[in-house]
Amino acid sequence: MPDNYGQTSHGLRGDYSRMRPDCTVDQDYDSYTEGEQDRWRRLYRRQIELVPGRACDEYVEALEGLDYEAGLPRFEVVNEKLAAATGWELVAVPGLVPDLIFFEHLAHRRFPVTRWIREEHEFDYIVEPDVFHDFFGHVPMLFTPVFGDYMEAYGRGGLKAEKLGALKWLARLYWYTVEFGLIRTPQGLRSYGAGILSSPGEIDHAVRSPKPRRVAFDLSLIHISEPTRPTT
Repeated sequence: MPDNYGQTSHGLRGDYSRMRPDCTVDQDYDSYTEGEQDRWRRLYRRQIELVPGRACDEYVEALEGLDYEAGLPRFEVVNEKLAAATGWELVAVPGLVPDLIFFEHLAHRRFPVTRWIREEHEFDYIVEPDVFHDFFGHVPMLFTPVFGDYMEAYGRGGLKAEKLGALKWLARLYWYTVEFGLIRTPQGLRSYGAGILSSPGEIDHAVRSPKPRRVAFDLSLIHISEPTRPTT
């Protein structure tokens, strides 16, 4: 997620001491405790029960194929499936990263995923993106070719916007689409936004409540040039 959004008053969270110049780190899977694995399983079980009838079909299909209820995902294992499906890969990051670096990763079909998981007292709500939000909310949609192409184009657009001093506007649009976007389908209103899909409170409220102020716009009016696909 771009660092314009989700920041907290206590500053950056996560271990940035071993961060590479591109803000990536090792996932260090063996460092996850059993308590953290258990927290992941409980988050996963609760949220997956809320997905049917609220998430778009593309998300549901990909999520069912991943099936990570048993424990935290190993990014390198997911990357094998993701690369075969759409040419994307996950890269571990310590937390929020600068906008420009975030969009540069997207432009090269790399999706930053926070490596740490929330604390127990944050089980129901967390301000910053953790591994559960990033993986459960974002990753399934990256298995959809048209969405993968859109995200790459969005990243390339971010790099162009930086030169024009307009990067903050793309970061804001990201918030209202990739994070909290809804889509009309033949079956009704459905979510594709990660902030909705990974939140027990948002996923029903955003789709079914009459209270949200939903603004519709036609994405077909936006021209996205053909992305450069990875060669195999």
